[in-house]
Amino acid sequence: MSFQSLDFLSFLVLTVLACTAARRAPRLAEGVLTVACAVFYVLGDGWRGLAVLALSLLVTAGVLRCFASGGPRRRTCFALAALWHVGVLVVFKYTGFLTGGAVSIGWAPLGLSFFTFQQLWLLKESYTGAFRLEREARLPLYALFFPTAVSGPIWKPGQFFPQLEDERFLHPAGQDLAAGLYAIAWGMAKKVLLADNLGVIVNNGWSRLEDLSAPAAWLVILGYTLQLYLDFSGYCDIAAGAARLLGIRIPVNFNSPYRSLSMGEFWKRWHITLTGFLRECVYFPLGGSRKGAARTYCNIMIVYLVSGLWHGAGWTFLVWGALHGLAQIGERAWGGRREKLPAVLRWALTFAFVNLAWVFFRAPDLLAAFDLLKTAVSGGMDRPDFWLLSGVFSKEMSAFRMLFPALDPWLRTLLTLLLYGGGMLTVLWPRNVAEQMDAFRPTAWRCILLALLAAWSVLSFTGVATFIYSNF
Repeated sequence: MSFQSLDFLSFLVLTVLACTAARRAPRLAEGVLTVACAVFYVLGDGWRGLAVLALSLLVTAGVLRCFASGGPRRRTCFALAALWHVGVLVVFKYTGFLTGGAVSIGWAPLGLSFFTFQQLWLLKESYTGAFRLEREARLPLYALFFPTAVSGPIWKPGQFFPQLEDERFLHPAGQDLAAGLYAIAWGMAKKVLLADNLGVIVNNGWSRLEDLSAPAAWLVILGYTLQLYLDFSGYCDIAAGAARLLGIRIPVNFNSPYRSLSMGEFWKRWHITLTGFLRECVYFPLGGSRKGAARTYCNIMIVYLVSGLWHGAGWTFLVWGALHGLAQIGERAWGGRREKLPAVLRWALTFAFVNLAWVFFRAPDLLAAFDLLKTAVSGGMDRPDFWLLSGVFSKEMSAFRMLFPALDPWLRTLLTLLLYGGGMLTVLWPRNVAEQMDAFRPTAWRCILLALLAAWSVLSFTGVATFIYSNF
């Protein structure tokens, strides 16, 4: 079930009402929410995906019992459970890649990558004693919590389970309800109005690489940089808002990453929960930075290759991960000398690198990625043709075209400038939605603005693309 749909909004309202009606009996209300999460998953992926995840949850539950008993085989159980979860992920997601396309499963359970890392984090925290699960019955809610089941954020167990004992769980205050609706409205606007229209330009450009000029190529490159952030952060805003309506606060996953002055800072701001998992569950166990520079650089590269491969089974994702790994190594080798550069120059270097690396993330293959980069450098300075803008704000453009047909070219240009300008303003704004949620107070003009954004988004639902990260 897609977040950007009337079905999801209806489901959310019904779930909140059902949990509210049952909240005088806490166990019953929690059970209602768990059932609602399972229903959401079945509606989105069917019974077969849920069956795979349920089997993996049984494995996790069995190993947690082994940990609790304190038996001598804790380490073996931990290793076998980790192998199981990684194995399931590899079988469903990487069989085709590893066999060169000779064998392919053809489908994967919805949100499997996020589910797998979350289960591994729970097992690791439980094995080391950093966390202990008191009630195994809560495992399905942790794994299938519907605001985060499809595309995260990745919950650390210590962030999720204690909230189930908090007095705000299923008892949201008025400020929580206002903040939740605020985040949902902004998240949908970022996704539907900005990200999807930028995606139209990006898709048009990638479908006709040979017809692009250098300026058009840069529109495609910058368009995807903005699209990806607005799409994923829009999802996280909706998820945060939906969770807040249930009295739960999800981890912040984005903190204005495109304002970063270095790649190290970028990864502290981009997909924060994934970075946290890779740091604690991959980088530190490998030795971190405790065993000399050469080993540190090797560990960094492994982490970013894992990140690339986690995002997708393809060479383009591995190249993207390797580029980010090399950037991190380069910054470490450069040391404090980089800090002497002007802040504006450090931001420009970081933002330019991120843009170029995203080309490999989006490209269907390496050859196409190099073709686009070559065009961006040597493709001539012709003005982008209007076919690149075809489909941008299609409904709005149809209405304007009927009323003012002679202004069509000017309107396309104006809308594109507003689209890119609005995108850049949103990603560089000093305070993002996650920061503003707690400070949000409804006023008349804010309510009118949010209502207009929500109405515009809902009217644009038809034909809206799925969230990019739901593919990972």
